[in-house]
Amino acid sequence: MTDSLYTQLLYLACGALLLTAALALWRHRLAVVVRAFVLQGVALAGLGAVLAVYQVSVQLWAVAAGLLVLRAVVLPYLMRRASAGPPRPEPGPLAGGAVSLLAVAGLTLLAFVVSRPFVERAPSPASAAIPVGVAVVLIGFFVLATRRGALPQLAGLLLMDNGITAVTLLTGAGLGLLVQVGVALDVLLVLVILRLSATRTRETVGDIDLDELRELRDS
Repeated sequence: MTDSLYTQLLYLACGALLLTAALALWRHRLAVVVRAFVLQGVALAGLGAVLAVYQVSVQLWAVAAGLLVLRAVVLPYLMRRASAGPPRPEPGPLAGGAVSLLAVAGLTLLAFVVSRPFVERAPSPASAAIPVGVAVVLIGFFVLATRRGALPQLAGLLLMDNGITAVTLLTGAGLGLLVQVGVALDVLLVLVILRLSATRTRETVGDIDLDELRELRDS
């Protein structure tokens, strides 16, 4: 892969990450947010694949495949299952659509300002894209702070998780750290989603009385 093609593909994947984060913040419907996370998971896996090709790293290929499965398939599927069931009124977000778009612009600008020392320390196409990962983390924190309801706030956690993973990939902090942080965050998110799914199922079906089930069986 040539340097110019590498740079273009790298920036394309990072642009998709930022665009899907903005979409997840702008749109409030959970179904749209879940689709945005599927696309963001594909973009994150694509970022890992671009780095794997450029660095000729089998380990990075494995990381990219794991990101594709976990972030683009498993976690969105679990979120979709957790939101299944009869529709319930969800409290609206604290920030409207226009405010959310302004927040994306402001947080992205802040990310570039904060990340400037790291970019200048080791100039490269990957380090130049670090502010995008930081912006996704900040957008996720904004979602977490302005959304009300367990599942909308979970979307903020997932955004932060993807942003942290992107920063780790771009900084080359080491595959060991990437795997440890990624697995820990993914396990935490899976447990939270399963807990929410069990809670919604209990609210829909109701608690099961074992004594009543025994009586029905005996009769």
